[in-house]
Order: sequence, then C-alpha cells, then structure tokens
Amino acid sequence: MRIEQLEYITAVTRLGSLRRAAEELHLSQPALSETVRNLERELGVDLLERKRSGAKMSAEGRELLPHIINVLEAVDRLRGAAGEQHRISRMVRVGTVNAATVPLLFPAVSEFRASHPETQVEVVGAQQSDIHRTLLEGGFDLGLVNHLEGDDVAADFEYTELLWGRPVVCVRPDSPLASLSVVTVPDLLAQPLIAMRSGYVMNRFVHRLLGDREPSFSYSTDGAEMGKLMVAEGLGATVLPDFSVIDDPLTRQGAITCRPLAGDPTRVLLMLQRRRADSVPRAAHDLHEVFVRRAAALGGTMTRPT
Repeated sequence: MRIEQLEYITAVTRLGSLRRAAEELHLSQPALSETVRNLERELGVDLLERKRSGAKMSAEGRELLPHIINVLEAVDRLRGAAGEQHRISRMVRVGTVNAATVPLLFPAVSEFRASHPETQVEVVGAQQSDIHRTLLEGGFDLGLVNHLEGDDVAADFEYTELLWGRPVVCVRPDSPLASLSVVTVPDLLAQPLIAMRSGYVMNRFVHRLLGDREPSFSYSTDGAEMGKLMVAEGLGATVLPDFSVIDDPLTRQGAITCRPLAGDPTRVLLMLQRRRADSVPRAAHDLHEVFVRRAAALGGTMTRPT
C-alpha cells in the first residue's frame, strides 16, 4: 500500500469522478483507475461504486474513509515535523444553501485561509438533500443548511446551531410591499412570487404558510442567490431567512430589502453539519471551529429589532 493510493481514492471520492480526479492529479484515467483497483484488491473490498454518471464511495469505502484520512493526516504531521517545505495541500469542501451569508461565511473562510494557507476551501451551493447525500458519501466535509425549528434532524450527522432568524419577504425597494412595515399573506398573494424549488426548506415553509391558498408562483429557482437576483431585476418577491438578506451585497447596494411576515413566529436555524465519524480531518475541524466562533461574534442571530 502506498500513500498516493490513499490520496487518489480521496480525490475520486471528493470529485465524484475518475475523470475529474485524473485531471486534478495530472494522471491518465486508466492509470488512476488501475491504481485504485490495486488498492481495492489489496484491501479486499470495493471502495468505489462505478456508474456511468460517476464514481462514489461504496458503503464499505465510507466505513474505511475515516481511517484513510487519519493516515493522510498523520503523514502530513510527519512531514511537517521533519521540516518539509512543501506539505501536501488539502481541500475542505463546504456545501451550503446560503452561499452569500456574507457576515458569516466569507469572514470565516478568510480567517481559516489566513491560518491554513496550504488548504483550499471549495464552497458549493446545493439543495439540502444533495448536501446530506454528499456528506454521507464523503464529498463534503461540512454542510451549511437551513432548519425549521421543531423539525427532526437526521441521525447520521452532528449538528451545530450557528445563526437563527425569521422568514422575511425579500423585495425591491420600489415594490409596494416595501412600503409596508409587515407583510401579510394576502399582501404576498397579490404579488408575483419567486419560489425556491422543491427540496429547499423555504419551499416547504411557503407552502405551509399559504395553506390551501393559491399563490401566484411566477418563477421557481435553485437557491437564495438566484432568488435575490431575480428580485433585484423586478421579477417578484421571494421568502428567505433574514440572515440570507441582511448585509447581502445586493442589500448594501440598495437593490433589495426585506420585510417581516405578520403574525408568523417561525424560527429558521442556520446549522453546520458534518458526518458522524470516529475522526475528523484536522482542516475540517478547524474550519468548523472558525464558523462557530464567527457565529458567536454575531450573537447567534442577525435579526434586527423592528
């Protein structure tokens, strides 16, 4: 067994494709595939499930992944102790449903990179269900997800509450809704509505809020970022957690604003999740701690008094 074999299998797992891993590692795909198969033969297990759509960790591979990561982290520590000048870089991948939660995400990533200059951070916007699946498969190290207070959480993950807030109506400053101090459901129904697609927590919240009343769903989209851009272009209003709107660049530029919903006590949590495992890569652990520290500095909420 060679160290590069372990590095190769983690690259395939992270990227979900032998082809993409071969490109990143500057190897031919047949050479990479043969190296992984040699490791599988040596260990006596199929580490990957190979499909036309890509390669992902098998159930057996997921059980071994923490041990593989432990070995690679130990090698890094050994090289560091020996004074090696070019330690192997590691990548931390974060799946998020709120890629522009500016006061938390960007400062956290910046602080982490200042103390981990050799570690790349990849931020991937995704649906909540995709974040859960990719975390389980080892493709993400951390997930930033929304959670409606009172909902159950999956037992496969460890959760840390970062921020809590309220659902708000995101509109342009020249929208009729922007002149209101609070927005009622009838007010909302009178406007074209930009909905998050099925699979997002806010899609479920809006349907629950409206009950059996028929909204004017003029558009649907993936993620808060596209929703805010569509609002800024005057296509309608959307409903998001306030921590997705407050201090957003579009808010600071005066392109969007938000108003609270009348009489709705729902609390939305921004939670950091990671897969339950015996060990966690050091870089992922450190970034987790930075997120927690930054959230504490924000007071656990970005909701502003009305």
